[in-house]
Amino acid sequence: MLNKYIFLVVRRGAVFSRWATAVAISIVLILAGAPSVAVAQRPLAKVVVEKVRTTEVAQTFPVIGRFVARQHGVVAALTSGPLKETLVKVGERVTKGQVVARMVIDRIHANQNLLTAELREREAGLQTAEAQLKLTMGELVRLDGLRRSAAFSQARFSDKRNEVAKYRSEVTEAQGAVAKARANLQLARIDLHNAEVRAPFDAVVVRKHAVAGAYLAVGDPVVTLVNDQEVEIEADVPADRLEGVVAGRKVEVQLDNGANLQAKVRAVVPSENSKTRTRPVRFQLIDAAGHAVADNQSATVMLPVARARRVLTVHKDAVTSKGKSKVVIQIVDNVAKPRNIQVGAAVGDRFAVVSGVKEGDIVVIRGNEGLRLGQKVAFEAPSD
Repeated sequence: MLNKYIFLVVRRGAVFSRWATAVAISIVLILAGAPSVAVAQRPLAKVVVEKVRTTEVAQTFPVIGRFVARQHGVVAALTSGPLKETLVKVGERVTKGQVVARMVIDRIHANQNLLTAELREREAGLQTAEAQLKLTMGELVRLDGLRRSAAFSQARFSDKRNEVAKYRSEVTEAQGAVAKARANLQLARIDLHNAEVRAPFDAVVVRKHAVAGAYLAVGDPVVTLVNDQEVEIEADVPADRLEGVVAGRKVEVQLDNGANLQAKVRAVVPSENSKTRTRPVRFQLIDAAGHAVADNQSATVMLPVARARRVLTVHKDAVTSKGKSKVVIQIVDNVAKPRNIQVGAAVGDRFAVVSGVKEGDIVVIRGNEGLRLGQKVAFEAPSD
């Protein structure tokens, strides 16, 4: 009886063992096949790419410059007299031709009336001289008609001819007097026009030099104007650093508030300071819209050390480090392929490439961290 019980236990244990073994093998097969199924169903990795391209590179050094208004200066009085009123305030913007001050014009107006009357008097004198000349010439013609008669007198004829010459001279003198009177009247009209001081260009008033009641002579300052809409930058550059400073070359300008502007070299002024050994360079702003700048405001100009050269570059986001190596993920036929590259100096947001890729190669700049060799990717075609 005992032997029969032992036999049954052993037989049941063998059946359970075979069942457990079968279950284990099934689990192993399922787990082994799971990655293959996942890989088969995994979607394409979406990445952002960019082409490897050549970029203009120039080593730069900072130079402190200042904004200079191309139109600025003192507006002076153009006629003498007391100042009646000033029509603008400091900080006010004016337009070309706008009246900024007025002189007292009573005396100027009276002088104009006087010169007008004098002109009329001179014109009347001219008419009198012309009439006298015409009368005398008529008498001369009549005497000349008596040459063949006994009534002709040679002495009287000669005297009358001399009178004609005299009256012709008086006419010429009267014509000169009329011209002089007209010129004086024109000067009075100019003074009357100049009694209103006008802005010669669009600008901002930065200083007032005279107040109502002050007597101004010709040339005395009235207001100082600065055109802040037409400015450029002037910087004193060491003479031995002018190799890369050529007309038309673009440079970067940094303001104190952190803003960056673009400018280009307009001219290198051929005048060197013997003490500092620098030459003034003028830079024309390319686009300063939205940036309020002022005359004499300081700015840092990033000047090129030498002439620009073109080098192969790749975006910084495309480069990853693996130990001491620099790697980029290149896309070939929609497949990710890591490439070891040798990089040089930084060029803005890019690296110069010494070797490893060539111009036009497509590299990943977003989503490159988790890519594996041979993995297929999806991306939008990069722009040139």
